[in-house]
Amino acid sequence: MADTTLMSIPGQVDPVPVARDITPREDGRVDLIGLPKDRIRELFEEAGLDQKQAKLRAKQVFHWLYHRGVTDFEAMTDIAKTMRPWLAERFFIGRPDVVEAQHSTDGTRKWLLRTSDGHEFEMVFIPDADRGTLCVSSQVGCTLNCRFCHTGTMRLVRNLTPGEIVGQVMLARDALGEWPKGNMKFDFGADLDVEEDSAEYTSDGRLLTNIVMMGMGEPLYNFDNVKGALKLVMDGDGLALSKRRITLSTSGVVPMMDRCGEEIGVNLAVSLHAVTKEIRDEIVPLNKKYGIEELLEACAAYPGASNARRITFEYVMLKDKNDTDEHARELVRLIKHYKLPAKVNLIPFNPWPGATYECSTPERVKRFSEIVFEHGISAPVRTPRGRDIDAACGQLKTAAEKKSRAQRDREAAEAAQS
Repeated sequence: MADTTLMSIPGQVDPVPVARDITPREDGRVDLIGLPKDRIRELFEEAGLDQKQAKLRAKQVFHWLYHRGVTDFEAMTDIAKTMRPWLAERFFIGRPDVVEAQHSTDGTRKWLLRTSDGHEFEMVFIPDADRGTLCVSSQVGCTLNCRFCHTGTMRLVRNLTPGEIVGQVMLARDALGEWPKGNMKFDFGADLDVEEDSAEYTSDGRLLTNIVMMGMGEPLYNFDNVKGALKLVMDGDGLALSKRRITLSTSGVVPMMDRCGEEIGVNLAVSLHAVTKEIRDEIVPLNKKYGIEELLEACAAYPGASNARRITFEYVMLKDKNDTDEHARELVRLIKHYKLPAKVNLIPFNPWPGATYECSTPERVKRFSEIVFEHGISAPVRTPRGRDIDAACGQLKTAAEKKSRAQRDREAAEAAQS
């Protein structure tokens, strides 16, 4: 593993995010992926362009990066040929490195990705008849230690940067061939605005229609970087995906939930998984810090939640743990008590090596679902996807791990000697 700043794991307290928006590169160039238009303009001014030129070039480059998906400055045909080498000498257009790409028999695709400083994480694409959902990671590892989740057995290494988060979406579009195709005509007016000729610029039908922040890590423990990345995804001049097609999943980081609704505005999913303090304390340890009542109160106050934009409660079905009729009725009672516009996703437990739980029987899952449905609450059973490549819910894990300073020093010394 590369020598990079790692997060300490102090137990059940909020981890401190890595304060950086760009992962440094050995060649000194700045990776522009993950940066908003104003930040790109600032960098261009720092590199020597005057204010007027920096504004124009930032708008052009932003369009090529996020709307067209190019990875080479030479492809930016509206920028003067003499300007392109200047950009290439100072800046870089990155993507996460693909270590391994796997295809499931059911069409699910999983990528093992590596950051420029040598850390690995995963993302998953799940195709359906009417949609295609990309499951995006926000951290390398996780600090929450949910007992049923394979990712939770990892130690938290570090937050992903905005570029490493939005880079997953861009890499998926690369792989699916979904960048817009066509020609562009520009009118360079005195105000430096660049207009697109939509008559000659078209986008093919999309396979990737939805994004869920449900991969590795807790998104609300990397709030600023997740916010920055999703703003680029939702930007009409960027990736242009509607906020209604983006869902952020949290295990219940209550203090950040209101900010998520106000500042990002995407759909909310909550990893509930239990309806009593005793059981949720066991399987979702964060419950010891933010209890069920506090969590559901935050859900009731979530900005934008309505019958049209319901909160999703994720509920993994664990045999003889959280799957009785009484648990189903208590789930209904809680949703009704807090007057929550909600639906419930019942998730059959996806096994992984060393797991201490078993999946509820199909009959038990069906009965649980029926009880919830009988009270007017949608409770579909999620069909497991990608189990054969460990891409199903709760199965993501890489070999990345937090190493001590002494261990990394020893490895560096051994490498130098060899």
